[in-house]
This record gives sequence, structure tokens and C-alpha cells, in this order.
Amino acid sequence: MKKVSKSNRYRLPVNFLFLSVLIVAADQLTKQWAFEALFLPNTSFKVSSFLNLVPVWNRGVSFGILSQSGDMMPVIITIITALITICLIIWLIKAQKLITKVSLSFIIGGAIGNIIDRVEYGAVIDFLDFHAFGLHWPAFNIADSAITVGVGIFFYENFVLRRRET
Repeated sequence: MKKVSKSNRYRLPVNFLFLSVLIVAADQLTKQWAFEALFLPNTSFKVSSFLNLVPVWNRGVSFGILSQSGDMMPVIITIITALITICLIIWLIKAQKLITKVSLSFIIGGAIGNIIDRVEYGAVIDFLDFHAFGLHWPAFNIADSAITVGVGIFFYENFVLRRRET
């Protein structure tokens, strides 16, 4: 059995942090486009029968929850999100499994993308508006998608793969 030194055990997972940075970049670039194309002229675009591009300021959390909770709520949400993100980065540094690192990288990238918006605008830029089969999802963005993918991978790892191992 190969011994792992303490210094190697918690090496910075550069590849996975780079994945987070790519997610942040994609998120911020698409939000910048949305801001200029949708928010400044206050317009929407119908892309297809199930996708619209719409300008939505989300001052709350997922699906706009807590968006009407007062002026301090965006600040509180930003602080809590930043603290959770720091904990996730520490977990990423200590994680051993590839699937855990990928999952955390997606969640961290998405969280940072939305934190940037909250700091810059006091709200998150949402602009992707999907509707199909009588269902209409609240508007979201690339960061939200990355968080959802990361959480999905996390649940797959912890509930599907672990069941197979036992």
C-alpha cells in the first residue's frame, strides 16, 4: 500500500478548480450578453416553442424564494452562500473520489457565478425561460444549471453508487 504524505493528501486540486473557473466564465459571459441584449432594452426573445430568453432579477434563492423578504435578505443570502462555498472548496481539497471532485467543482463554479452577481447587482441575473408539456420553470442561468448538475452527480454518487457498493 502506497503511503500518502500529509503534504500530498491535501494538494490543491487545480484541474477541478479550473473546471469551476470555466463554469464561472461561461456563466458570467452569458449573463453579460443577457444584460446587454435583454435587460438594458428590457426585451424578451422567443427562441423556440419551449425556450424564451427573458430578463429576470432574482433577489432571492432558487425559484425566487425569499425575494420579497426585505433589503437585507440579498446580503444575508450572499454571506451564507459565500461561507458554504468556502466549506465546499475545503471539502474539494480533501476529497478523494473523482466523482466527488467533479460534483463539488460544478456546485462551486455555479455558486461563485451567482455570488458575483449578488455583489455586483444585489440580485442574480436569470434569463433562460423553459416551458414544455404544460410545465413552466422559473427563469434560471448557467450557474443554476451547474449547481443542479453538481447536486445531481452528488446524489447519484451517494444514493445510487453507494447502494451498488453495499
